Amino acid sequence: MNSKFLGTGVALVTPFKTDLSIDHEALTKIVNFNIDNGTDYLVICGTTAESVTITKQEKQDIIETISKANNGRVPLVLGIGGSNTMQVIEEIKTTDLNGMDAILSVSPYYTKPTQEGIYQHFKAISEVSPVPVILYNVPGRTSKNMEPETTLRLANDFDNIIGIKEACNNVAQYLKLLKDKPEDFLIISGDDDLALGVVLAGGAGVISVIGQAFPEDFSKMIRLGLEGHAKEAYKLHFKLMDVIGYIFEENNPAGIKAVFEALNLCQDTVRLPLVPASKGLKAKIVDYVNQY
Repeated sequence: MNSKFLGTGVALVTPFKTDLSIDHEALTKIVNFNIDNGTDYLVICGTTAESVTITKQEKQDIIETISKANNGRVPLVLGIGGSNTMQVIEEIKTTDLNGMDAILSVSPYYTKPTQEGIYQHFKAISEVSPVPVILYNVPGRTSKNMEPETTLRLANDFDNIIGIKEACNNVAQYLKLLKDKPEDFLIISGDDDLALGVVLAGGAGVISVIGQAFPEDFSKMIRLGLEGHAKEAYKLHFKLMDVIGYIFEENNPAGIKAVFEALNLCQDTVRLPLVPASKGLKAKIVDYVNQY
C-alpha cells in the first residue's frame, strides 16, 4: 500500500488579499501551520483552492510557494482535472511534476458522461501521467456519480491509479469499495463528517477541508482511527462535529476561510461567483473558535 497517503491530507485553500490577488505570505503560514501540527500530506489546487477561478500562471505561483514552504517535509498532491479530457492530458504533459507525489483528478463535471465515458477519461489520464493518479468522485459537484464498479475497474486495470478520494457522502458506496477493492488500492474519504467511520472500516484516511484549520486534533483523530481506537477517536470527532457542519452550511471554501479569519491565518476573501460567509454563519464560527 502507498503509505505516503495514509492518514490526513488537506485540500489547501488559496488565500486572497482584499484586491483578490493571492496572499502568498498567508499561504506559507497555512502550510507551516499544517505540517507543524501533524498533517500528513498536502493537496494543491483542488476544489477548496477555488481552482476554477485561478489562472495558469497563478497555479504555477501557488505550486512554487507551497513547494518552497514544504521543503520536502510531506508528500504533495496536485489537482489536475476537468471535463475536457484532451485539455487535462495537455496540462499533465506540460506541467513540471517534479516534487509532486501524485495528481488528484476529479471525475468530469457538467458533461455527465456515462460510466464508460468516465472509465475512458481516466484511462487516457493514466496512460500519460508520469506520477500516480488519485481519482476524485464528488457527485454533489459533478452531478454524476462514479459508480463503485467503474472505480474498481480502473483500480484493477491501471497500476498507477493508486486510490480514490471518494466524496459520495454515501456509506453504502464506501463499504462496497472497501469490500471489493484491490489490496493496495486506497479509499480516501472526501467527506469530513464520514472520514472516521470510513477509516475504521478500512479506509486509508482523508483529504479534508476542516483538517487544515484544526490539524492537530483532526490528524490525531484519523491516526487513532487507523490504529482501531474508536472510542478515543470519536471523542475528537464529536469535538469537531459542529464546525464541520458550519463550514459546509453555505459553500466551500467560504466556510473554511471564515474559520481561518477567526484563527488569524488569512482573510475570508473569495472570488466570485462565491461570496464570503454570511454574518450569521461567521458569528457561529467565531463563537466556536473562541471556545475551542
